[in-house]
Amino acid sequence: MLNKEIPFLRIVFPLCLGIISGLYFKPGITFLAISAFIIITGFLISLLYNVGLVNRMFGIPLTCSFFLCGLMLYTQEKKQLSNLEPEPGEYLCSVSEYPEEKDRSYEVIVRIHSQLTVNSTKPVNGAMMIYFRKDSLITYLLPGDFLRIRCNPKPVLSRGNPYEFDYRFYMENHGIKYYTMSGAEDVISHAQPPHRKIKHKALMTREKIIDMYKKRGITGDRLALVAAITLGQKNMLDPEQKQVFIKAGVMHIMAVSGLHAVILSLFIFNLLFFLKGRFNILRIIITVALLWAFAFVTGLTPSVLRATIMFSFLQAGMLMKRNVNSINSVLASAVILMIIRPSVLFDAGFLLSYSAVIFIICFYRDFYLKMSFRSRAGDKIWQSAGVTIIAQAGTLPLTISLFNRFPTWFILTNIIIVPLSSLLIIIGCLVPLTFPVKFISQPLATLLNFLTGMTETLTERAASLPLSTIENIGLGTIESVLFFSFIFLFMVFNLNRKTFPVRFPLLALILFLLAGSVRSVSDRTTGEIIVYNGTGFSAIGMRTGRILNVYTESDTLPPEVARHINMRRLIANIIKADSEPHLFRIEKKNILICNKLSNSALQESKPGIIILKGKHPAVEKNIEFTGPVDAVILPSEVSSGFRLKLNSDRKPDTIHYVRNSGAFRRRLNNRQKT
Repeated sequence: MLNKEIPFLRIVFPLCLGIISGLYFKPGITFLAISAFIIITGFLISLLYNVGLVNRMFGIPLTCSFFLCGLMLYTQEKKQLSNLEPEPGEYLCSVSEYPEEKDRSYEVIVRIHSQLTVNSTKPVNGAMMIYFRKDSLITYLLPGDFLRIRCNPKPVLSRGNPYEFDYRFYMENHGIKYYTMSGAEDVISHAQPPHRKIKHKALMTREKIIDMYKKRGITGDRLALVAAITLGQKNMLDPEQKQVFIKAGVMHIMAVSGLHAVILSLFIFNLLFFLKGRFNILRIIITVALLWAFAFVTGLTPSVLRATIMFSFLQAGMLMKRNVNSINSVLASAVILMIIRPSVLFDAGFLLSYSAVIFIICFYRDFYLKMSFRSRAGDKIWQSAGVTIIAQAGTLPLTISLFNRFPTWFILTNIIIVPLSSLLIIIGCLVPLTFPVKFISQPLATLLNFLTGMTETLTERAASLPLSTIENIGLGTIESVLFFSFIFLFMVFNLNRKTFPVRFPLLALILFLLAGSVRSVSDRTTGEIIVYNGTGFSAIGMRTGRILNVYTESDTLPPEVARHINMRRLIANIIKADSEPHLFRIEKKNILICNKLSNSALQESKPGIIILKGKHPAVEKNIEFTGPVDAVILPSEVSSGFRLKLNSDRKPDTIHYVRNSGAFRRRLNNRQKT
C-alpha cells in the first residue's frame, strides 16, 4: 500500500544504503559487472511472475539496482576529487566565495581547475582553502575571479579524538581535501571572468542586499543577525552569538531552511491574492520563481532546496489537478539532491531538515487535534508549540548524536522566537525590494532593526536560564538509528492506538536499550590506550574497563578527554605528569612515557609502546630496539619539525605523529589490569 501512495519510499532506502556502503566499500569493475549481470537476470526472471496485479519478484532486482546506483554515485563523487602532491606548485583556480576574515588571516575557498608546470597543464578537480596573510588586496577578490597562485597544498586533517567532529570527512564531502598558507605576493595573476556563474552572481547579490541593510542603518551585531536569519550569511556572527542561540534551542532560525521557504512562499502567495481564478497559474509561477530566486541568493542549502523542490512539486500537482502526497514530494526532493551530490546524505543540515519535516507531515495534524482552545491566541500558541514539539522529537536523536547537547527550554523559546523570526524574514525581504523608495524602506529597516534587537535580547535571557542546555551527552550511530525508530513508532502508536500494535515501539525500545547494554559490556571487558590530539597540552588515556587513567600536565580534564568520558560514561582518574619517565604495565604490555630515550631505558623497561613527550624529545644515537617495541607515539606537544631518526635494523612497526596523523588509539581485547 505504501509503495503505491509513496513510490519514492522504495527508492530512498536502497539509495541511502548504497551511499552509506560507499564509506566502507570501493567497488571495482568486476564487482559492478557481476552485479549488473545479476540484476538484469533478476529483471528477466521477474517477467515470468508478471501474471497478477502485483509482481513481488520485480521489486528485488529493482531494490538492488537502486542500492548499486547509490554505491556508484558516491564512489564516483569521491573519485572525481584529485589527489595533489604536498609540494610547491602553481595552480589555476577560481574563487568560490567572498574572503572570510579570521583573527590573523583571510580564508578564501577556491575551485582548482589545473596544475601548471613548465611543459604541461594537468587538469585538477576539487576545492582548496587558502589562508592569506592579512592584506587589503585580498578583500577585493570576488566570487568567480580567476587566480594563478603559487602554493604548497597540504591535506585537511581531523584531530581524531574519540567522539570528536570529523573535520576531514566534513570538508571532503564538500569537495575540499587541501588547504595552504599563502600571501598576496604568491598570487601570480588575478583576472575577472567575462561571464560569472549564476551561483557567483547570487553570492554577489547577497552582499549587495547586506550593503542595503547597512545603508538603512542596521549595523553591528544586529546586521550580523539579520544577514544570518534572512540570507543564511553566518560569517558575520560572533562565536558568542552562536552559542547563545544554540543554548536557547533556536539556532535553526539562523540556518536558512524550509521554515524560511514556507514563510516566504505563503507570504508571496497571499500577496498575489488578486491573481485568483483564471490567473492562478500566473500566481503559482511567480511564487515558485521568487522562491527559487530566494534559494539561489541564500546559497542553495539542502534545507532550502528541499523546501523549494517540495513546494514546486505541490504546486505542479495543483496545476495538473492531482493530489500530491507530501511525504512523496519530500522524498522525491531528497532523491534529487542525493543524485546531484550523494555526500549530502552526511550533512547535518540535510538530516535535521528532513527528519523535522517528515515528523511534522506525519504527526503534526493528529497531535494538534489532541487539544483544542476556544481563544484564537491560545490556539495559535498551541499550533506553534505543537510544531516545535513534533520537530524536536524528530531531530532529538540527531541533536544528541551530532552536537552532544539538548536545549531544555526549546518549547518556550520557539513559541516566542519563531513568530518573531517570521516577521524578520518577511521584512528582511521587503527592505531590499523597496530600497529605491526610501520613505518606505527606511521605516521597514527601522522596524527590522527593532525586531532583531528584541529577538537577540529574548534569546540571551532564555539562554541564561538555569539548566538551559544539557551538555556532554551522546549516542552512537546504531543507538541513534534505534532511538529514532523508537520515537517514530511510539508517535505512530500514541496517535493511532486502536490500529497500531504496541509491540513495534516496544521492540525498538528493547533494541535501543540492548545496543546500549552491549556497548557498556564491551567497555567493561576491554581496555584501550589513547594519546589525545589536543591544542597546547598532552593527555594520555589508559582505559581499564570503565576506568580511564589520564596522564596529563593539567589539573583539570582537557575538553577532548572530558567529551570522551561523558560520552562513554567513564570514571576518570588524573595522574599528574612531570619530567620523570613513567612505566605503566597493562596486562602483559609495558607502556613507557618519557622525554629522553636511551638504550639503557629500553633494556630496563622493555616497553611495548613508547610515548615521547616534550617539544624536542632526546633520543640516543644508534638506539637499538631489541625488545618488544611495536609502536612509538609522538604527542601533539612535539614540535612539528621534529622527526625521529632511527638507524636500528629493527624498527617499531608503527611510528605515529599525533600532530599529523591524529589521535593514537589501540584497543586491547582482554580485561586490562593497571
